[in-house]
Formats: sequence, structure tokens, C-alpha cells
Amino acid sequence: MTILDLTSHPVAAKYAVLVDVGYLYAAAGEVLLGAKERKEYRVSADELIQALQKHAETRIHGELLRIYWYDAARDRVPTVDQRVIAQLPWVKVRLGNLNARGQQKGVDAQIRSDLEALARHHAVSDTILLAGDEDMVPAVEAAQAYGVRIHLWGVEPPYGTNQAERLVWESDTVEIISADFLRSYFSRAPVPVPAAPAAPSPAQVFAARTPAAIKPKAPVGQITKLGPSRPRVEEVGEHVAQKWILTRGRDNIRDLLPGPILPTVIDTELLIEAEKELGHSLRPYPEARVWLRDGFWARVYREFEIGVGVSSK
Repeated sequence: MTILDLTSHPVAAKYAVLVDVGYLYAAAGEVLLGAKERKEYRVSADELIQALQKHAETRIHGELLRIYWYDAARDRVPTVDQRVIAQLPWVKVRLGNLNARGQQKGVDAQIRSDLEALARHHAVSDTILLAGDEDMVPAVEAAQAYGVRIHLWGVEPPYGTNQAERLVWESDTVEIISADFLRSYFSRAPVPVPAAPAAPSPAQVFAARTPAAIKPKAPVGQITKLGPSRPRVEEVGEHVAQKWILTRGRDNIRDLLPGPILPTVIDTELLIEAEKELGHSLRPYPEARVWLRDGFWARVYREFEIGVGVSSK
């Protein structure tokens, strides 16, 4: 990684980091894994963002305004990863549309608009732009006209270059992020393993389960609060999974695999959805949370034909 000393500014800078996720992921996937499509790999996006933030702090002496994370999603419905990223501090997720061919639409326009607006309103003195498209050039020139310094970051290419030559020319400084820097945040996606013919179906597993869990005896004089039944909670978990598959898309739900652990944000959404279905809270019943996840994963595993899985009791 080329080291550029930008810490000698006489006045502390205020800066933003604008990341074209499509470029970052595609370039990193190619150089690290030889991958051509995003579904071929997984990204520890939250850790990657933190690493980029820390790296920016070593390059620019000043205050971070925020990190803008430009990505795309089918019908602009955020994926699991995007919903988790949106919860991170100082991170703004901006979504374009992903068409049927997997092409991003509207992302470049959002980057250009934000870059120009930040400069026009004097919100920043410096901007780190992690991108490679020549379409960024007019926005870079406009931002510079307002006095903003543009620091272009790129991903190490396997050969040649993966950034437009003119974009490189117009930027104030240029740095290449090495493959070694990115390596620990990218991994090859697991290949789903079909269930063995003899494996029981989710329906068979449900049939074999006891209809209700044995609850500990309540202290003398205390009224035991009757909780929801296990079959009903598992049924609701399956229903929520089915609804998410239909509304958020199979590719979105596929991001949760191999399971059975759910990101905290998604686990909370599952609980909220289930409580709406049931019409009452599950918070007082820890065992019901387990049953809910069992039902959810049973439906997800059935959808992707990778066997029956249940969360740990």
C-alpha cells in the first residue's frame, strides 16, 4: 500500500469517505479469489469498514464527518448485510437499484450528487473517494472548484489497472489498497450441501418433537404465567422466513447461511415480526426465542435444500 503523508495540514481537516461498494467488492473479489460475481464470496463488511476508517485516520489529520457506503439492492430493499451496516456509527448506507441482470443503477449518480453537495456546502475540506469509474470525474472537478481536496483510493488489480486513467489524473492524491490489507475480510462463499436422501424432512422433525417444553415449577404462592406453545411459535418462525424470502428475495436470505446464528439486527427483526403475528410479547419466554429460530431456520434450510438445522438449546 502506497503511503501518503497527509498529516501535515496546518489546519485540522474535516473529511468524508465515499465508498463505491460495487467497485470495492468486485475488485477485491477478483484479486483475492478470482471471483466474478458477488455471490461467490462473503465479506465481513463491518470489520472492513472499521479497517478503512482507521486507515483514513492515519492519512488525514482531522475529524471524520461520516463514511458513505454506496451499494445496490433489488428494488432498493436492503439485504441482510446492508441492514447490519446501516446500524454502524458514522456510516450512511445509500442504495441504488439492482436490476434483473445484477447491474447497479443510480449508484454513480448518488456518489456524484453527494460529493458535489458536501463541497458546495463546505461540509468537508477533504474527501476520500474509493471508486474507479470515469463518471466520477465531473463531480471530482466540481468539488475541487469549491476547494475540496480529493484523495482517490483504489484496490490493487491483479494486473494492469482497474481505475479510469482520467479519474486518477484529476485526483489530488492517489493510493492503492493492497490485497493483503483486504484479505482477512473476504472469504469464499460456502457451497450448499444437498441433504442426504435419508435425512428427515422438517415436517417429520416437527412431528417428532414434543408439543410443549417442560417449565420449571414456580415458587409456592406464585402464579405461573402460561407461555405460547412450541408448535405455534415454530409455525410463526416458518411464516416469517417465508415472508422474507418472498419480499426480500432468496439472495438476501441466502446471506444468512450457513446459520444458525443470526446477526443481532436480524434476530431482533424476527422477534418483532413474530410478536406481531402472535399478538403478544415473547420477551418473558427465553425458550420461545429458541423455538422461533428453529422454525425460521427449518424454512430457510428447506428453501435451499441443505438439510435440517436447529439452533442450540
